[in-house]
Amino acid sequence: MLFSLQSRKHFSQLLENEILALAISAEEDDARIYAGYADRTRKEYPATAAMFDAMEADEDNHRRALIADYQRRFGNVIPLVRREHVAGYISRRPVWLVENLGIERIRQEAANMESDAYHFYLRAAQQTGDADTRRLLGDLAAQEHGHMTQASAAENTHVHTEAKDKEDQQAHRQFILTWVQPGLAGLMDGSVSTLAPIFATAFATHNPWTTFLVGLAASVGAGISMGFTEAVHDDGVISGRGSPLKRGLACGVMTALGGLGHALPYLIPHFWTATIIAFVVVFIELLAIVWIQNRYMETPLVRAFFQIALGGALVLIAGILIGGQY
Repeated sequence: MLFSLQSRKHFSQLLENEILALAISAEEDDARIYAGYADRTRKEYPATAAMFDAMEADEDNHRRALIADYQRRFGNVIPLVRREHVAGYISRRPVWLVENLGIERIRQEAANMESDAYHFYLRAAQQTGDADTRRLLGDLAAQEHGHMTQASAAENTHVHTEAKDKEDQQAHRQFILTWVQPGLAGLMDGSVSTLAPIFATAFATHNPWTTFLVGLAASVGAGISMGFTEAVHDDGVISGRGSPLKRGLACGVMTALGGLGHALPYLIPHFWTATIIAFVVVFIELLAIVWIQNRYMETPLVRAFFQIALGGALVLIAGILIGGQY
């Protein structure tokens, strides 16, 4: 159910029992979020998963302590007060929105959760004039600060330097396999394979608009073909290369961009101006491929440049020669 701002209570309007009930439900939610993070990271990052397990246990302990305090002060019936019922209260990102984030981002999300809760309660305590409510909010802020300290201790215990480095290396490897490698293959295919049809059309017709249409068709068609091929030929289960959807998207988009780079200059109506700019764009594309190979695939710079320059030059010459026969 969605609540409009008019149907929500502001935090400053909550009674003390409602504030405590809100804290209890928040602890329950955070415990489930940490459980989800632990399940998400357990296979590839067991040390981080152990940290989230410990943080989930801490949240459960805090929830039980808050419930005991509520029973002592207000009885056994706890009103249903959740985050979405309170205007201006801290929100939590749904777990499914962080499933595709890197391991460092997931750790940062957890740190943000603890920090947000601490600062919110601290600000709320400073804004109230009621002594009992101010004391209650201060106690909650102190508890959240304790959560932050415990989270740091849990990370030091479960994610020591060696384990963290190992997990970071695994995350980097997964990034390479899922995004960089398919994207690089697409950029190489789009930049190199479209050289022949685009420049053959250019030198055969000397018509920039026709050349652009051929380049557009070749680039989009190659992008769709390469994207589907990357996505369907390997589901990533055995190879560990990650989601086929992500790999297909990376490959398809970069293939299309690689071809469009030297097709777009032919929107310029003057043939030789468009062609010279297209040559410059091709050179920039090839340099980008060389840089990516050297930066992420650790291919020696000279060898990468020679391979790409030779392949691109051969395809370019073939396109110009074929087009010049018309």
